[in-house]
Amino acid sequence: MSIEYIRSYIARDMEIVDDVIREKLHSHVALIRQVSEYIINSGGKRLRPALVILSAGAFGYSGKFHHNLAAIVEFIHTATLLHDDVVDESELRRNRETANALFGNAASVLVGDFLYSRAFQMMVEVDNMRVMQVLADATNTIAEGEVLQLLNCRDPQVTEENYLQVIRFKTAKLFEAASRLGAILGNASPEEENAMSVYGMHLGTAFQLIDDMLDYTGNNHDIGKNLGDDLAEGKPTLPLIYAMRVGNPDQAGIIRKAIEDGGKDGFQPVLNVIRETSALDYARQCAQAEVATATAAIAALPESKNKECLLQLAHFAVTRNY
Repeated sequence: MSIEYIRSYIARDMEIVDDVIREKLHSHVALIRQVSEYIINSGGKRLRPALVILSAGAFGYSGKFHHNLAAIVEFIHTATLLHDDVVDESELRRNRETANALFGNAASVLVGDFLYSRAFQMMVEVDNMRVMQVLADATNTIAEGEVLQLLNCRDPQVTEENYLQVIRFKTAKLFEAASRLGAILGNASPEEENAMSVYGMHLGTAFQLIDDMLDYTGNNHDIGKNLGDDLAEGKPTLPLIYAMRVGNPDQAGIIRKAIEDGGKDGFQPVLNVIRETSALDYARQCAQAEVATATAAIAALPESKNKECLLQLAHFAVTRNY
């Protein structure tokens, strides 16, 4: 089963999700429509809404609220992208200019706020307090993760534990929420709901670990952003943390200075150290361990095509190059 099969398997559901997104993006303010449509229509894997659809299907849900929740999750994710790109001063995402580069920082921040508030309007329509609790908690945790990441920038003393905490808050939390929401809609048992939560958390962590690897191994077109952006922003990601830990003093010094200074001038020397210390191999092994935990969490779920798709998504997480 390939990622293309998964996309075709849920294609009709995702078309409905896209219809919901287009409907709920409507605003009487033209700039809101323009910026929202630009970022929503600029591509992306749509992994988080796909998780809502697959999780709901794994528990036999046959209503319509999974489409609304999938759209809500995508709105929350998109709002975080708009805000992140302003904070990081990014100029390229998904091989297109970022919204802040095109429309300005103020418009990006305010439209991100619109998407957050529209997401909460849509949560109320679902009329399920448990759903609202999960999404409200997730949104708050994501905000905490964004602030933690900001505090970690330009700090070479960040530990692997600190780094993983940022990932679990900032990125994996929405994966966790998306997986849990489908289980809630499908009236899963508490044990099954928890299993989906664990699956989503570790899947999201694995995705971010591979994203951080690709900043040093991918190419601009495949990953949709400029290679070395993380280093330019002074982000101490796992390849850098590991290379500093196991490298000799000179190697550690190269990376420490690059993190403290930011910019891309030191990219090639840092890349050399990462290769010399096998830091990318270590990061991939960590991602594979996360995926192993994710797949083990849902092993006891009833067999279904949806479960097979969830397992395949985990495999895709650590084998992709974009």
